[in-house]
Amino acid sequence: MKVRLQACLLAFLVLAFWQMAVQLEWVSPILLPAPLDIARYLLESTLDGVLPQALWVTLWRLFIGYFLGLLLGIFLGFLLYRSALMRSTVGVVALGLQTLPSVCWAPLAILWFGQTESAMYFVVIMGSMWAVTIATENAIQSVPPLYIRAARVMGSTGLHTWRTIIFPATLPQLLNGAKLGWAFAWRSLMAAEIYVMIIANMGLGQLLHFGRELNAMDQAMAVMVVIVVIGFLTDRLLFMPAERYLRRTRGLNS
Repeated sequence: MKVRLQACLLAFLVLAFWQMAVQLEWVSPILLPAPLDIARYLLESTLDGVLPQALWVTLWRLFIGYFLGLLLGIFLGFLLYRSALMRSTVGVVALGLQTLPSVCWAPLAILWFGQTESAMYFVVIMGSMWAVTIATENAIQSVPPLYIRAARVMGSTGLHTWRTIIFPATLPQLLNGAKLGWAFAWRSLMAAEIYVMIIANMGLGQLLHFGRELNAMDQAMAVMVVIVVIGFLTDRLLFMPAERYLRRTRGLNS
């Protein structure tokens, strides 16, 4: 509790100094809007429905793209583990594509799919899938061979070994891979929404882009705040409970 109070106090002091610096014109409000201006935009855009609509559009795209990328990544990770040929071909490609910035997929997506939702999903899938693939392969390879040999001695074979031994043993690292894929999916979607313009369904990326184009930095920074808050809430409400559950069920809590 004490640490949280100290963190809140520090945040309040930073915001107060930021507000004072803008009001005293130490920095230009065009380049760095005051916290109250950002809060004002958040309130007004929420009341007129622009921000909630953009948030819903973005979250829906993120959910579909991330879910598909997660499934494909896990599937490819299992294939890489099972096949030496896949590791020497697709595995090498996956390592290279993981380092490719997500924004590089946007021109290709526009060329193939045009200014459509499919282009959005393509960028998100390609941005997140390869990280999940590599994480899945590493998770399976890290399972101690002793576990598998012991299971086979006790009569476990095939699917039963995968279901009762390998998959439970890989869950912690699979969760880390899912978190990494989520982070890449977020970044990929923001790049896609900036480059792929669908005016009828504007997301947070479009609001961020228009804020930059119109020199409305309060809008741009407000969208950045929303993105940070969503990432924080996702980690707190989804990934952290899952991590605590895995640690508790494996007796790792101190």
